[in-house]
Amino acid sequence: MRIKITEVRVSLRDDAKLKAFASITLEDQFVIRGLKVIEGNSNRMFVAMPSRKRPDGKHQDIAHPITQAMREYVEDIVISEYRKELARANHGSAVGAR
Repeated sequence: MRIKITEVRVSLRDDAKLKAFASITLEDQFVIRGLKVIEGNSNRMFVAMPSRKRPDGKHQDIAHPITQAMREYVEDIVISEYRKELARANHGSAVGAR
């Protein structure tokens, strides 16, 4: 049984690499906040999981998918919602510019 993502919230950012923050709700019961939509090399988008800085200066994920299939599922949905939110924002600024 696959856990279903029932809600995605995206907050756009105006940054060269960090494009948005996101939160996901699993099965209408569990929220994970602090996901980051990042533009990597060659304009490839990916989702970074919430993390904290350890005393040694390295970052450690707080929450993350265990399987590659779940990682791809989360990434596909979050990036899709990011693109929808970006289109809404661009459409809104185009309408306001008239």
